[in-house]
Amino acid sequence: MKHADIHLLVNDLKAQGQPFALATVVRTVAATAAKAGAKAVIRPDGTISEGWIGGGCARAAVLKAAREAIADGKPRLVSVQPRDLLGALGVKSGEERDGIRFASNMCPSKGTMDVFVEPIVPLPELVILGASPVAAALCDLGGRFGFRRVVVAPPEDQAAFEEAETRIEGFALEVAAAGRRYIVVSTQGRGDEPALRAALAARADHVAFVGSRAKGESLKAMLASDGLDAATLARLKVPAGLDIGAITPEEIALSILAEIIQISRRTPAAKGEPA
Repeated sequence: MKHADIHLLVNDLKAQGQPFALATVVRTVAATAAKAGAKAVIRPDGTISEGWIGGGCARAAVLKAAREAIADGKPRLVSVQPRDLLGALGVKSGEERDGIRFASNMCPSKGTMDVFVEPIVPLPELVILGASPVAAALCDLGGRFGFRRVVVAPPEDQAAFEEAETRIEGFALEVAAAGRRYIVVSTQGRGDEPALRAALAARADHVAFVGSRAKGESLKAMLASDGLDAATLARLKVPAGLDIGAITPEEIALSILAEIIQISRRTPAAKGEPA
């Protein structure tokens, strides 16, 4: 595939919110199968969708680096070199030094190839169910912290959210989604139960309800009597947010976002598995 075609594929995957890594050969010394500028799109399972970065001599190390980069969101520089050159540098295959991971080239060409592996992961989704003042404040604040905001609310309430990237009318929330997703139910008495059902049926890294602990327990009991299992209900965090003594909608939104950021920093980048 030509470079222009690879960039089209990259744009398509970004638009779809699919995680992947872009591997680019940045330097070669002596004979190597791939030359500087060669690129490949690598998926989370380590398969190459399109492109070329050389044969099996270098591929395994690059694919491993790509899988790890997608998982933690950090780029890698892989230097594939003949074993004697690694020895001269005093490093072993698989060792990292000064941000470079070294790998051994066992091919007869004995060439050196440096490959930059850049992870491209979708922005984390902040899914807000409801149109309460807290929901509106959370949507506004979430955009400042790099979240892709998905507003799930009735049509007549959508005007409360000026800058949401995605809007879903009613509570028809997509069950499966790639990447990180954090769901906050802030319905404030308007459709609490259907909103919670939709939230708990969806894949998410965190599900929270804006309301008192007593109200949350009452809703959990109601959902349990209607057939929701204990494991599903245990996913629900009530009340939402960190305890910072928040009172105003803006303060409550800040506490919720702070909790989400805390959770995201404690776990590796999402790879699409259910929570």
